[in-house]
Amino acid sequence: MSPEQTEIAELRRVAVHLAETAAAHVRSRRPEVFGPGGHDGDAVQSKSNAVDPVTIVDTETEQLVRSLVAELRPGDEVVGEENGGTLDAESETVHWVVDPIDGTVNFVYGLPSYSVSVAAVRGGRSVAGAVADVARGVTYSAGLGLGAHRTQPGADPIPLRCNEVESVAMSLVATGFAYATARRVRQGQLIAEVLPHIRDIRRMGSAALDLCMVAEGRVDAYYEHGLNLWDRAAGELIAAEAGARLLLPSPQSRSADGELVLAAAPGIADELTGLLDKLGVTTPIPGN
Repeated sequence: MSPEQTEIAELRRVAVHLAETAAAHVRSRRPEVFGPGGHDGDAVQSKSNAVDPVTIVDTETEQLVRSLVAELRPGDEVVGEENGGTLDAESETVHWVVDPIDGTVNFVYGLPSYSVSVAAVRGGRSVAGAVADVARGVTYSAGLGLGAHRTQPGADPIPLRCNEVESVAMSLVATGFAYATARRVRQGQLIAEVLPHIRDIRRMGSAALDLCMVAEGRVDAYYEHGLNLWDRAAGELIAAEAGARLLLPSPQSRSADGELVLAAAPGIADELTGLLDKLGVTTPIPGN
């Protein structure tokens, strides 16, 4: 490998370590916080509005990742969903972009679709990333130019490739919905327009895992409006390294801008993008 590839491989190794260590913490804490008797009233708080939760485990997990980065990569920066940070898209300093629990509603309800997402971003671009599927014990990872893989304990890494689907009419498409009412209403209207043209829709509740599912071929495409960088920084690289075609906003795009994120298997990317553009799905849906 070239020196640059060697560096990226090391960043990928660190990303996997961070994501898997954090996932182990999330896995161990869930039965303690959400046991048979319910949970302490202070364990879950509202964030952007009453239906957007953050738990004590989210904040604990992000702090764990921050501590590990300070120990392993003391010159790097951290940008996290819960405790903030600023991404300098022009800087060559590595910024670790962290979503400690992507899919917090699923985590609260005990639905097995939530993840830890960690990406190394340099110069505004994801160069390495890992998404740990907490409930399934699976980790997806990628390095820029080094491909994408799925790993789990006791098994060899499996290279990821998108499905070879060639017709939008036969495609399974994942999506997600905002917490803000006005944006959610518009997303529902658009789903009704898209649904007659595809095989079916799936809504799993974790953007990071949705992007990994495109990479793994569990769905053929995924789109959603208004993602933050921590929702997608690792997953978008994993999808791209598995061959997906992506439509992405700038790294500085905020959730409130409502811009579209799209990842699609290459065989349907042009047709699907054309359909979504025709239906108005590619138009941003701004709002808080």
